[in-house]
Amino acid sequence: MRIEQLEYLAAVTQHGSLRRASERLHISQPALSEAVSKLERELGVQLLDRRRSGARISREGRDLLQHMVAVLEAVDRLRAAAGDHRADVRRVRVGTVNAATTTLLVPAVAQVQREQPEADIELLTLQQAEIDQGLLEGTLDLGLVNLLAGDDPPPDLVGTDLVHGRPVVVMPADHPLAARTHVDVDELRAQPFVAMRAGYLMHRFAHRVFGAEMPTVCHLTDGAEMGKALVAEGMGVTLLPDYSVVGDPLEKAGVITTRPIAGDTTVVTLVMRHRAAAHAPPPRQVRALQVALLDRARRYAGARAS
Repeated sequence: MRIEQLEYLAAVTQHGSLRRASERLHISQPALSEAVSKLERELGVQLLDRRRSGARISREGRDLLQHMVAVLEAVDRLRAAAGDHRADVRRVRVGTVNAATTTLLVPAVAQVQREQPEADIELLTLQQAEIDQGLLEGTLDLGLVNLLAGDDPPPDLVGTDLVHGRPVVVMPADHPLAARTHVDVDELRAQPFVAMRAGYLMHRFAHRVFGAEMPTVCHLTDGAEMGKALVAEGMGVTLLPDYSVVGDPLEKAGVITTRPIAGDTTVVTLVMRHRAAAHAPPPRQVRALQVALLDRARRYAGARAS
């Protein structure tokens, strides 16, 4: 077994196909495939499910992946301790449901970039289940997800609360409902509605608010950013956590605004998740982004309190 074989498998898992992994690693696809096949023969386990649409980690491979990631992290620490500072520089992959993008995430990434110009951060918009799976498989370093009270993390994942907020109605600034201090559910139900697809917390929350009687005109979309864009174009109103709208360029420019839902006391929390990796500290860039997110969360909470 060679270290590069583990690195090759991690790359295929991260990029979703042998072709994309080979391009990233700058080796030929046949050489990459053969290296992974040799590792499979040595371990006696099929590590990849190879399909026309791409290669994904198999169930057996998923059971072993965390151990492989732990080995690669240990190798990085050994190289760093030996003076190879490049070993501690790698791409940080963050999965986000597109919540608090302007409020926390983009400023935190900018902060890390100022402090560590060599930092390489990749942001992926995903649904919560995809984020949790990526964290468990080791293909994501951090995840940002929205939670309601009572939502628990999957085993082997831990979370840190960043900000707490309330679901609000997001509408064009010149919408008739903007004249109200609150919007009741019947008024909201009568509006064209931009809904999040199944898999997002706000999809679940909308069904809790409306019950069996959803608005008759619905547009479905992925994530808060597209939802706000559709609202800005007058396609309807939507429901989002307030921290996903406060400070957004569209809100600051007076294009969209928010109003509370009458009688609703729901609290939604933005949580930073990562693997429970007690065996080793996270790489330097991951730690830097964690610190920056916590710093931005404290600033946001302080500004809201004042």
